[in-house]
Amino acid sequence: MELRHYITLAIAVLALQFLLYCFARTAAWLFKLSNSGFKRFAISSYLIANGMMLIHITQIVPIFRTVALVLTLLLFLFLISSITLVIYWLCKRSVPTKNLQIGLRIAYPIAFFGLVGLAIYNAYTPKVVHYSITLDKALAPMRIGVASDFHLGKLFGSNQLDQLADIFNEQKVDLILLPGDIMDDNVDAYLAEQMQPHLAKLQAPLGVYATLGNHDFFGAQRKIASEIQKAGIQVLWDQAVSLGGKFTIIGRNDELNKKRPATEQLLQNVDTSKPVFLLDHRPTGIVKHSQLPIDVQVSGHTHNGQIFPANLITRMMYRLNHGYEKIGLGHYFVTSGYGFWGIPMRLGSQSEVMIIDVKGR
Repeated sequence: MELRHYITLAIAVLALQFLLYCFARTAAWLFKLSNSGFKRFAISSYLIANGMMLIHITQIVPIFRTVALVLTLLLFLFLISSITLVIYWLCKRSVPTKNLQIGLRIAYPIAFFGLVGLAIYNAYTPKVVHYSITLDKALAPMRIGVASDFHLGKLFGSNQLDQLADIFNEQKVDLILLPGDIMDDNVDAYLAEQMQPHLAKLQAPLGVYATLGNHDFFGAQRKIASEIQKAGIQVLWDQAVSLGGKFTIIGRNDELNKKRPATEQLLQNVDTSKPVFLLDHRPTGIVKHSQLPIDVQVSGHTHNGQIFPANLITRMMYRLNHGYEKIGLGHYFVTSGYGFWGIPMRLGSQSEVMIIDVKGR
């Protein structure tokens, strides 16, 4: 595992203990448990949840999604509990305590399931975000469609690919760029669900180009690249391609590939007097790239945190964790991703497709 995965795991274990305590306190309030009832419920919750976490960590049984779901639902419960507590303190002087308690107990499950529904909606309902930029180099107006982080697997597949193809067709894009994490670690579900015809629906007049992300580099990268190629999408394996001598597209493999060349090496044989578009899955190199003759970079990876408050963490980790910013010599875009990682939920972020209108001076 990467260092960030160990850090994430440690944070998850600590967060689990806190969330379990809050869950037990909330259950005691909701169901009017006695002190002994609260203790029994709390101990049972701790044993079950931590047992699941231990099974996952030791890989006795791979239950990552189950553990992630439990953590997410506990987080949602904590958020609703916090809001409930605030409402109680604001209203306790103006509303009879008994009536206030009854009202809050009725509203609590409604609010919780509403939050779960919103999170699922955000994961499966993409928004289309438009940007318009002008380069300092000659270029005929063109429209670029960007989508990343599909994580194609059991929970995200053919239907979502069809929807993405429809979006790109409706937006009349000239070029499609897919900056990484096309598959979810391997091609097993992709092949089992026969997704190739659906991925092949992603088409544009100037072509469709992809690069590999970290989840494409967990050992099956060659198979993943091959399957993407079979769908008519050109995988840029640390390489640059010139389109009609009008502009160049460069694709970098994820930094998990320790042998990948530096961006400067990929630029050596590129005519930088013409526009240069870079696909780089992680936005870690933006500051460095802003001093290079790169006009547009598209990245993903961050998912904009996917579930609050993780977006606050990604905001601290990256110079640009989501959206668009002109930095130095270039224009930089980081999409929150079209799919999701782990569980089909997003809170504080939403599945998205970027449409970038580009023209030259």
